[in-house]
Amino acid sequence: MAASDNASASGRTQLRIGRLTKAHGLKGAIKIELYTDDPERRFVPGAVFSLQVPTGHAWHGKTLELVELRWYNSHAVGFFKDVPDRSAAEALVKAILWVEQDAAELPEEEDAWYDHQLVGLTVLRDGVKVGVVSQIDHFPAQDLLTVKTDDGDVLVPFVKAIVTAVDVKAGTLTVTPPPGLFEQLPEDELDPELAARPTTESE
Repeated sequence: MAASDNASASGRTQLRIGRLTKAHGLKGAIKIELYTDDPERRFVPGAVFSLQVPTGHAWHGKTLELVELRWYNSHAVGFFKDVPDRSAAEALVKAILWVEQDAAELPEEEDAWYDHQLVGLTVLRDGVKVGVVSQIDHFPAQDLLTVKTDDGDVLVPFVKAIVTAVDVKAGTLTVTPPPGLFEQLPEDELDPELAARPTTESE
């Protein structure tokens, strides 16, 4: 996964580590979708998170302090300062949590990289260069890599089924994309059933 970061001139970076998904109970608890493999280190009492929320949101520009992290049926649930009830918790649903970290540090999570480590990597398919990573976009469902190719930009889902290897030291990222992602398929390969259907005047 891409451990999203927003680097600053101070040498610090913002690391995206979670998203608030649903109010839990009546006492202000909120379920958390974790973007880190090390919640015990990231989500400790007193940890302070920057919030990514829409402009104009009541919490825009504010931080959120964790009081306690609990687990319910394998789901992470957070209790936060100044979130006393369910109504306050519901107002924070969909907010993305960020923490500050030294930009020189590498992510400790396995299979996690900062954006700045991925941008510029050569994208290989079957050992052949198909493009260069130019941008990473982060969405709740998954991250998307923008790969600059000779034929234009291609959006590649950053999932293990497609991005099989990342070698920052070698400067490469290996993909095994589905047919049609990096090239236009011939018409008869798009849908075998449709290609086999006879045409009629009414069609």
